[in-house]
Amino acid sequence: MTTIDPKIERLVDAAERDCAESFARLDRIERHNTRRVLAAFQKHRVSARHFAPTTGYGYDDIGRDTLSAIFAELLGCEDAIVRPQITSGTHALALCLYGVLRSGDTLLAASGKPYDTLEEVIGLTGEAGRGSLADYGVKYSQIDVLPNGQLDLEAIRAALESDPSIRLVEIQRSRGYAWRPSLSIEQIREASALIHAVRPDAVVMVDNCYGEFSDMEEPGAVGADIMAGSMIKNPGGGLAPTGGYVAGRRDLVELVSYRLTSPGIGAEVGSYAGSYQPFYQGLFEAPHVVMQAIKTAILTAAVFEKLGFDVNPRHDEHRTDIIQAIRFGDAEKLIAFIQGIQANSPVDSDAVPEPWAMPGYQDKVIMAAGTFVAGASIELSADAPVREPYIVYMQGALTYTHGRCGLEGALQTMLDRKLITL
Repeated sequence: MTTIDPKIERLVDAAERDCAESFARLDRIERHNTRRVLAAFQKHRVSARHFAPTTGYGYDDIGRDTLSAIFAELLGCEDAIVRPQITSGTHALALCLYGVLRSGDTLLAASGKPYDTLEEVIGLTGEAGRGSLADYGVKYSQIDVLPNGQLDLEAIRAALESDPSIRLVEIQRSRGYAWRPSLSIEQIREASALIHAVRPDAVVMVDNCYGEFSDMEEPGAVGADIMAGSMIKNPGGGLAPTGGYVAGRRDLVELVSYRLTSPGIGAEVGSYAGSYQPFYQGLFEAPHVVMQAIKTAILTAAVFEKLGFDVNPRHDEHRTDIIQAIRFGDAEKLIAFIQGIQANSPVDSDAVPEPWAMPGYQDKVIMAAGTFVAGASIELSADAPVREPYIVYMQGALTYTHGRCGLEGALQTMLDRKLITL
């Protein structure tokens, strides 16, 4: 067990006192979303029969179909697909893009370059001929966010008016590996209204990863046509062992289902030989777990503000996802912090993360993820591309108490290496 210097404990105690108002705001969001989830479970009469495993084709799988119906309701959508067979958030997003877009269409990325793992999906990087959207004749256009991190609505309007080939407008809710604020529900509402007014035929797609249950509403309730995310992030509540989801307009979800399985079959098939219980229970606990993660992020921001580092967002700013960015400006400090998080994890605490060429990323990446579910970023984790200005992206924590312990342990690692002074 890591011995924590009393100076670190006093620093974190002081930072925690600064967070009281923000924590109270999060408690209100948690109550609101817990009531919504509880009402959805009661409406759909969830019982033990919904947890039973299925095999083969999975026709009439009541557990699968009810879980999807609850997701659709909670996300403000007409329909949803929630499946263990969707392997990641990137997979879910790719299903949306391939399901909706056709040769000659243009994908407009309206919040800047999408997350690194989508670059090869789109065809921005990687070898030709591997099945990217570009290989299938889908064009790509991009609008960067404004200097203040807001969507450039005028540029979006101009692009839609000048290019009739734009079929889908992609909005990434979370910051990804970018130093910008994550997008608020209000920004998504405003952008969706603009896009639909200018081009009623254009599809608004939201990458909802890291954002679920962080606010009172979800993108489907404010105008998004389709969205996608991962079950080992927010909505799985730390219990879902795998999976992803797509939710949105019924006609668009149907198109996506044909990419998940095949045309003519769609969402009618897909069994799961494990129990659905962790998916249901994880979803029920998600509003609480997400707030535990955000409280950890807020505390982390407050601590590093006191240490003089740039953080995004600051501890008292409104949150729209679970990610906390810290700009270290130094590779050694970044690596030490991530290794400290790993050393204070419940699983694989003896592992020492090192930068490596992770598939789907353009720079070497270092990740701390001592998690019960492999790679689950709703559990306490931290990762970063090892490139200037050496920004770490921390997320998760199943409990706020562990989040604080992990933070203190990472600070101790940095202090022991003489990378911070107190």
